[in-house]
Amino acid sequence: MGSLVRTGISLDSELLARFDQTIAKKGYGSRSEAIRDLVRGLAIASDVTQNKVVVATLTVVYDHHRPNLSERLIEAQHHYYGKVLAMTHVHLDARNCLEVIIVKGRGTEVQELADHILSLRGVKHGKLVITTTGTRLK
Repeated sequence: MGSLVRTGISLDSELLARFDQTIAKKGYGSRSEAIRDLVRGLAIASDVTQNKVVVATLTVVYDHHRPNLSERLIEAQHHYYGKVLAMTHVHLDARNCLEVIIVKGRGTEVQELADHILSLRGVKHGKLVITTTGTRLK
């Protein structure tokens, strides 16, 4: 970890009270740690826009009775060979499945894969959650 630098910020008292309530509910020990997490989140968002390497999970709920959908999901993952690290498949009921796809790659590649899969007919819902490899964060 680099050297610590103290800084001050000015906030409206009501906003600070809401912040304190929120971080207390989440279990933060201090405002500093909560603010560090917020700054880390901005740094990760910046990694995506700068097309740096990120890791992500793509969670997808889909109708496995949709013709050829399972094959198209697998084909999409094979198209991004080397980017898809792992996949977990769960049967939710007689018709619906959930898949969690773990990917690693440049921000644009990861977003492109997610957009492709989420736009497939029969995909009911999905969410991409992007995070960091951890190498550039302190």
